[in-house]
Amino acid sequence: MPVSNESIEYIKPVLQDIPNMQKLVKKEVEEGIILPRSDDEVATNIRSYIIARLKESKEIVGYVALHIHSQRLAEIRSLVVDAKCRNRAIGSNLVECAVEEGRKLGVEEVLTLTYMGSFFQKLGFVEIPKETIPEHKIWADCIKCKYFPVCNEISLVKKL
Repeated sequence: MPVSNESIEYIKPVLQDIPNMQKLVKKEVEEGIILPRSDDEVATNIRSYIIARLKESKEIVGYVALHIHSQRLAEIRSLVVDAKCRNRAIGSNLVECAVEEGRKLGVEEVLTLTYMGSFFQKLGFVEIPKETIPEHKIWADCIKCKYFPVCNEISLVKKL
């Protein structure tokens, strides 16, 4: 399906979008690429998400979350783009929207844990040692991962 950036809108989701968001991320969750989030957890954090939606059909083709850890630090989470729409800058645009939101909120750095290091490096993120990640991040999220404690993700940060 050819998708142009002009046919995509980047907006905040509503609660009724949660089933489609969960459907979109199902494969990545099953593969252990993205941590599972319950419908209730997504609902509680719905304001953290940005969706990429086709303007005409309203189909959600991607999303990302910006999770605030502290006044200084936010995190890019749950970045997913529908396989049929990849390599069209949707993921980059979602990350840039999230970074801009963090900038407007006044955070100083945006963190990400990912298997796609080069993707984030192209967007200005720099790899950092995992040991520098706040401890509460590890216990709140990483412990839910099927690969914990042997993790192959890399941690990157972008200073704003």
